[in-house]
Amino acid sequence: MAESPTPDHPTSEYPAVPDRPDTAEPTPEQPRPSGFARLLIFVGFVFALIVASCLGLRAMNVLPTFDNPFAEETTDRSQPVLLQSMRDLQRYVAADGTFQVIVDLQENRDNIPDFLINRRTLFVGSGTVETYVDFSGLSGDALKIDEEKKTIELTLPAPQQSTAALDMERSYVVAEERGLFNRIGDAFRDDPGKQQQVYQLAQQRITEAARASELDKRARENTQRMLESLFARLGYTTVTVSFASP
Repeated sequence: MAESPTPDHPTSEYPAVPDRPDTAEPTPEQPRPSGFARLLIFVGFVFALIVASCLGLRAMNVLPTFDNPFAEETTDRSQPVLLQSMRDLQRYVAADGTFQVIVDLQENRDNIPDFLINRRTLFVGSGTVETYVDFSGLSGDALKIDEEKKTIELTLPAPQQSTAALDMERSYVVAEERGLFNRIGDAFRDDPGKQQQVYQLAQQRITEAARASELDKRARENTQRMLESLFARLGYTTVTVSFASP
C-alpha cells in the first residue's frame, strides 16, 4: 500500500509555496510638485476666480461697461461757427419746387486719344428753387384802402426766384471716367475746381428749369390767397391784389 503524501513532501497536486521574505521591498514614492508649480496652480486658480466673479457681476449690471480699446474713435476739432452777416427778410416765400437733373460733363483734347486725356463725370443733382414776393420795395401808393366800403387794392412786385440750392444728401456721382494722364495727375494733386464745376452746372440747369415751370403762377395765387385771408380777418370784404410786370 502506497504512502499518502505529507506536507513535508510536496507533490504535483500540492506545489510547494515559496517562503515569503521577512522584509517587503519599499514602494517607490510619487514625485510631489515643486513649490514653483504649486504657486502657478494657486495663481491660476485665483485668476480664474477673479474673472468668473467679474463676469458674474457684469451679468448683473453691477460693474460698468468697458469700451473696446481698439475701437475707432472720431475727434471733432472744428472751429466755432463765425457769424458773417445778418439781415432782416422782408419777403414772402409763396412756392418752391424740387428738381432733379443729370449732368453728363466730358472734357477731352483734340487729336489726343481718350484713354490718355479724358474726364467724364455723370452726376445726378437734386435741388430746390424758391419763388418769393419781396415786400421791402413797396411804395406809398402800393396800398389803397377804403374804410367805408371795406376794400383794399394792393399792387405787389412780380415774384422772383432764388438760385437753386443743391441737396447734397440726394445728389451723387453715378460714374466717372478718367484717362491715364488724368489719373496720374490726380494722384499728385487734388483739383476741387473740377467737382465745383459739376455742381455749378447742375445749379444752372435746375434754375433754368424752374423759370420755365409754373412756379411764378403758383406764387401769385398763393400770395393772393394769403393776403385775402389776412385782410378778411381784419374786417375787409374785398381785397384786390395785382402784380407788376417782371
